[in-house]
Amino acid sequence: MATDGSNGAQSNRFLIWGGEGWVAGHLKTLLEKDGKEVHMTTIRMENRESVLAELDRVKPTHVLNAAGCTGRPNVDWCEDNQEATIRSNVIGTLNLTDCCFLRGIHCTVFATGCIYQYDEAHPWDGPGFLETDPANFAGSFYSMTKAHVEEVMKHYNNCLILRLRMPVSDDLHPRNFVTKIAKYERVVDIPNSNTILSDLLPASILMAEHKDLGIYNFTNPGAISHNEVLTLFRDIVRPSFSWKNFSLEEQAKVIKAGRSNCKLDTTKLVKKLKEYGYEIPEIHEAYRKCFERMKAAGVQ
Repeated sequence: MATDGSNGAQSNRFLIWGGEGWVAGHLKTLLEKDGKEVHMTTIRMENRESVLAELDRVKPTHVLNAAGCTGRPNVDWCEDNQEATIRSNVIGTLNLTDCCFLRGIHCTVFATGCIYQYDEAHPWDGPGFLETDPANFAGSFYSMTKAHVEEVMKHYNNCLILRLRMPVSDDLHPRNFVTKIAKYERVVDIPNSNTILSDLLPASILMAEHKDLGIYNFTNPGAISHNEVLTLFRDIVRPSFSWKNFSLEEQAKVIKAGRSNCKLDTTKLVKKLKEYGYEIPEIHEAYRKCFERMKAAGVQ
């Protein structure tokens, strides 16, 4: 394996699982831009022999797991395809983490923070959920699988678990949270933690390279409501845009699975990244910058 000319250390070799996915593509672009060695794979995580063979073939120093089942067009799909969801989100995720452990490879898992729901101890204008708080949202099968697998996976000493929420890119990709809510006829107006990918994905690579471990709430600090997001989108990107609201009760009538609404505490993440001289902007500022980049790129 090649060495890093700056200090003679072994250079990192990244293997991204979920090679055709949205987040995986962003990670590949970032790594290649930085001149890193990066490989992609679409091998099913639950196929143990194939996973081990791929790890032995590529010999990565780091695996970035951006695979998993979120459902198409949304998590309602998971309600009707529970076995497939388990196979990917539980069996597959644990299998890949375990295979990496056996081969001495650091594994970063892009997980979800959609395992919480506002409650009396965590109102929308109160403290956010900590990494140590037990999951309290089981309104969707997708979220339930994610919460269960995290409880087991956190005990592996080669694993970094990053909880994304409602991820947003600098374009209007179909997987972008803004693209999704901008297409809805009506939206609920509740503050939530969001992940602006241009802010957080470089941080994920930084944390992987430092071989950080454990669970991190992986969102921009603070919470922002759907109306605040769409107002910024209208004011900066699409002046003609308009939308309507409806209540949680009204929303429940048109979806199969419940939706998580919560704010995650980012104190642990901010403190860790400060060690590396990396700062994440607060969510309102982050959205403004994101939409300004969209506008500059001619996105409408």
